[in-house]
Amino acid sequence: MRIGIASFLLERAADASTTIDRLVRFGQQVESHGFAGIWVGDAMGRGEPTLDPMLALASLCSVTRRIELGISVLQVPLRQPAELAHRAQTLNVLSEGRFRFGVGAGSTRADFDFVSANFEKRFATLEESIDIMRRAWRGEPLNGVALTPWRANRGGPPILLGAWRNPRWIDYAAHRCEGWIASGLFSKWEDLEAGVRAYRSAGGKRAILTNVPIDLRQRREYADKWAKVAQVSLACPLATARERLERIEQLGFDDLILVPPDESPEHLDMARELVPAGDGVSGRN
Repeated sequence: MRIGIASFLLERAADASTTIDRLVRFGQQVESHGFAGIWVGDAMGRGEPTLDPMLALASLCSVTRRIELGISVLQVPLRQPAELAHRAQTLNVLSEGRFRFGVGAGSTRADFDFVSANFEKRFATLEESIDIMRRAWRGEPLNGVALTPWRANRGGPPILLGAWRNPRWIDYAAHRCEGWIASGLFSKWEDLEAGVRAYRSAGGKRAILTNVPIDLRQRREYADKWAKVAQVSLACPLATARERLERIEQLGFDDLILVPPDESPEHLDMARELVPAGDGVSGRN
């Protein structure tokens, strides 16, 4: 099982001029520690300043060389799909094919209200938008005009669908996407077990579990923050974290994306401790 690191791209310093340095340094440290990828989230209207995930990943393209650059997940119904296809193509080309396009319908009404998008029709919009983007990447005309595919992006980046245990969407992920993304937030262990079983039964190949908090120092404020929303957590003693890591792998996930309390190197060092000696962080999937 491969292990990646996630950041929610929240403001952590009063001086905004340090943001790019902090992001670049974090991305380089994730790569130098041997993790498989760096993943970012997507939020707009939730009461705290955030960064656009695609722009953030674009800033990491030139300072990393090996790791995957993923979004888990982009709320596609908030965007115009043809323009989004162009931006995704750009990011995939700049990253030399390392972009992993996690997509979802979204679940927070405030984000939809912010851009005047239809929250009730988000699932239908998601499916329609994915179809439009794939057509654009194939060079098919949209409204009589085609987006000329960049040769390095023909067919588009891998699309990974973020979805709950709903059988229809898990089946969609298995048959029409390159992977399925489950979330450690708000999920119970039995939800994950049922979801990955359904995904494998439908022929799905890559299963990713994201948004799993980690803090082996067991800081009270971090543990309390996630206790209400994250039953699946590695904010615990090292021995317990290793047991939970093994359980996640036994469920059948190929990738685990961890969320440390901040971007300091000590958290990456602790996350690296979870992997047994000789079992490379990004070696198995």
